[in-house]
Amino acid sequence: MSRATNAPASRKRRSRRLDMAKGFYGGRSKRFRQATEAVDRAMVMATEHRKLRKRDFRGLWIARINAAARANGITYSRFIEGLTKAGVKLNRKALSEIAIADPTGFASLVEQAKAAIQ
Repeated sequence: MSRATNAPASRKRRSRRLDMAKGFYGGRSKRFRQATEAVDRAMVMATEHRKLRKRDFRGLWIARINAAARANGITYSRFIEGLTKAGVKLNRKALSEIAIADPTGFASLVEQAKAAIQ
């Protein structure tokens, strides 16, 4: 009986891994072992960076809110405290969009926050 090598499945598995490594530099896109290691690392980093992107955006929103709040004469922390006391339920993403697109609307939110703190 002839020896079974599972060649079609092995070739498909290798080509699938090399397809995932397309665009990688040098041997990382051509050699199977290097491609496997590069793809494994890329997958891990992709997962980690999806988490980090959420943190990065939150920091960006806070920086925008802080800049707009200071332009209206209040710090970020006091502004958030005032909104909480006033019962305004807007997340930071929405607040940053308001700060960019509608400065007068943001100013009215600042006034609400200031009134709630008093």
